[in-house]
Amino acid sequence: MCKVSATTGKSRRIRMEIKREKPENIPDLKHLVHEKFTALESKNTDSDLQKNEKYIYFKDQLKEMRKQFCHQSDNDNEAIEQIDEDIAVTQSQMNFICPITQVEMKRPVRNKVCGHTYEEDAIIKIIQTRKQQKKKVRCPKIGCSHADVKESDLVPDEALKRAIDSQNKQSWSTLEKSAGYAAATEKICC
Repeated sequence: MCKVSATTGKSRRIRMEIKREKPENIPDLKHLVHEKFTALESKNTDSDLQKNEKYIYFKDQLKEMRKQFCHQSDNDNEAIEQIDEDIAVTQSQMNFICPITQVEMKRPVRNKVCGHTYEEDAIIKIIQTRKQQKKKVRCPKIGCSHADVKESDLVPDEALKRAIDSQNKQSWSTLEKSAGYAAATEKICC
């Protein structure tokens, strides 16, 4: 809390200096903010990170995953099945909907700069259209500040594609089972 009030006090002083000085003497605010941010960032230590609750939780999850994969057999098929099961457990937390088309992605690509994913055809079409208009493309994910999406920044997101395929495979399997159950029930009841 002291750091925030100290920062607020300094920014207040800078604003007062700007009001007093002539426009040609106004400091570069972006540069000042960057300097202040860098100074605060340099004060962060590894010990602060080690105490962070989210960091500790993340490290624990990594340890658990390592244990699970170390105990697996050397059989590649079993390892792939285990990965598919892990995907099935976590896929409920993943978003498979493209922020552009609002439809489940079939060929997801990840933006290397901001990390967001989109349907490949949709984002490329937007990039090409805006390029013809000589305009930059802003990341379509709500709240993202990345303002210059380029085709060269896009890479296929194989992990997400695999998760989507796994979910779809599981959905079809569930539908087939329920259809089989319905047919069997119909034979018994009727």
